[in-house]
Amino acid sequence: MTSTTDRAHRQFRRILLTGALLASAASTLAQAASPAGLWQTIDDKTGQPKAVVQIMQDSDGTLSGKILEGIGNNNDPTRRCTACTDSRKDQLLKGMTIINGMKPDGDAWDGGQILDPENGKLYKCKMHLDEDGQKLVVRGYIGVSLLGRSQTWVRQQ
Repeated sequence: MTSTTDRAHRQFRRILLTGALLASAASTLAQAASPAGLWQTIDDKTGQPKAVVQIMQDSDGTLSGKILEGIGNNNDPTRRCTACTDSRKDQLLKGMTIINGMKPDGDAWDGGQILDPENGKLYKCKMHLDEDGQKLVVRGYIGVSLLGRSQTWVRQQ
């Protein structure tokens, strides 16, 4: 015969496990609904991984993104944005903010800018999640979005 205390402990463990599972599911759904997180950038010309970018929500509700590290040939911690023409000129790429001002627009984010550190140019930017939030399609453009290029980034865990 099981004591009342044993039954209470088992029930308490079940409640804790259920709570942990629900919290995990909620976290996964929230992550899938927002680009906030870590992303591996993929070069649209070579198809090769290029860097890890962290996208975060700023205090004003907009999204920004900064380079955490390069990948492969781009993993040089002393690499600088020599082509930049603004305040980022000759600044280290590692830690550099390359996306800013992204605002939610339905299922997408728009209204911000993205810097291409290869050529130092700023582009208007729009992005949307794909494949259940595991891919992020990032489009940089001048003028209208038809005149631009897209990269598909892969979410990192």
